Amino acid sequence: MTTINQAGHLLERARWAAAAYAEYDQSAVSAIVNAVAEAGHAEAERFAAAAVAETQMGVVADKVVKNRACSRGILDFYRGQDFVSPRVDVEQKIVEIPRPAGVVLALAPTTNPVATVYFKVILALMTRNAVVVAPHPRARQCSVDAAQLLAEAAVAAGAPDGIVSVVTEPSIPLVEALMADERTDVIVATGGTGVVRAAYSSGNPALGVGPGNVPVFVDASADIEAAARRIVDSKAFDNSVLCTNESVLIAEDAIAAKLSSALTRNGAHVLDAEATQRLREYMFADGALNTEVVGRSAAWIAERAGIRVTAKTRLLVAPFTDVISEEVLTHEKLCPVIGFTTVADAHRGVRAARAVVRIAGAGHSAAIHSEDPRVVTEFAAQVPVLRVSVNVGNSTGSSGLETNLAPSMTIGTGFVGRSGIGENLRPDNLLNWTRIAYNADAGVPMPSFAGITPWRSPSSAVPAYPRASNDDSVALPAPPRRPAPVSRSADPTLDTLRAELRALVVEELAQLIKR
Repeated sequence: MTTINQAGHLLERARWAAAAYAEYDQSAVSAIVNAVAEAGHAEAERFAAAAVAETQMGVVADKVVKNRACSRGILDFYRGQDFVSPRVDVEQKIVEIPRPAGVVLALAPTTNPVATVYFKVILALMTRNAVVVAPHPRARQCSVDAAQLLAEAAVAAGAPDGIVSVVTEPSIPLVEALMADERTDVIVATGGTGVVRAAYSSGNPALGVGPGNVPVFVDASADIEAAARRIVDSKAFDNSVLCTNESVLIAEDAIAAKLSSALTRNGAHVLDAEATQRLREYMFADGALNTEVVGRSAAWIAERAGIRVTAKTRLLVAPFTDVISEEVLTHEKLCPVIGFTTVADAHRGVRAARAVVRIAGAGHSAAIHSEDPRVVTEFAAQVPVLRVSVNVGNSTGSSGLETNLAPSMTIGTGFVGRSGIGENLRPDNLLNWTRIAYNADAGVPMPSFAGITPWRSPSSAVPAYPRASNDDSVALPAPPRRPAPVSRSADPTLDTLRAELRALVVEELAQLIKR
């Protein structure tokens, strides 16, 4: 089992690697990032299958999509952007020099393990940071394998050894120790509320997310058939493990029946009142979500709830009446089950969506299917979320996979959602900028900074870590024993005791170094 001392070695090695990597120029960084992204993309299918096998969550084909989007897709989205070279604003007479965070502790969840590892590692490397991956114990093996693959690709492309590392045997005490360690410069926390709160209270800077609980509103102007198809596809995508998946469907009365029929044609099963109650009792037996449903298929959930559906059913639609916190179907459901309620008009639909987010999911995401820009504007202005997807499935919409939002596995919820960021996590979030500001007086010139960069392009000889290895199998040499000093005491017994104590201290230090 990985000990806290061994985890400390990871941080120490990462700190050294970060210092060395911070001197690399844009050309060298780009070569490393390209190599890592391509390595991840090449193994997207293998790791998708491994993640489903290990966690029993999600759909292999959909995890392949996410793995590709979070490897080569990230590379393509940020292609041409430079997070390394100084930026010069001649008009404002300001030069900005990027300053990496240093050591990024990347917490990965069980729901989207490999895609999150890919995403956080690549963003860290883009910005010349070292990254230590701390996987969820239930997704340990696939996360460790993915991180080690990316680490090997980075080093082979010229990165310092230790630039990417992973906690191979994660535990709560170990992760807590890593979060609190002064060698951790920033924590990027993706996971449950408890994990994020622990990151924020660790004493180190943290970038975390808030819980999702996405309302989706379909108004009378919408293309009903397209809306139904998109909602079913989104909820079925990877069995709804993305926090951006729709949770509560709200429809205007005028089109509710038509929408129900369209949902059914696209693979949904609309439950009657009795089946809905069975589903409530199974999924929320103790008032909280039964976690065994997370990432499971609609047919699997229906069978355990005692509901008869076909094997091809992609989504369970559970009608309810009142959007209140006591109605469990208004809460987040990380599985292909969606609550369904109707409203008299668009204004009431906006109010219902606002109520859903007040129950849970503040600052996160919402979706609307509408052709009326006035309704879309009111919806976005009134519902307290920071991203609104329009006429697209929200699983892939708010996560940036099917919109032009930044593709991300870490969705910031801003001040309203108690998050340190209010956007989809971007490389910019892992940088600070040193700003050189010249006198604003037009009579005081600023010299040209064209072509000036403080970084270097490393040679083929990558800097060597000053220790032989962090691996326990390679022992470090014990420090040499010094000759016993000449005694200044008249008591030979005391001299002997002192000598024995010195020997014990030296031996203990040697053992600590070996560990």
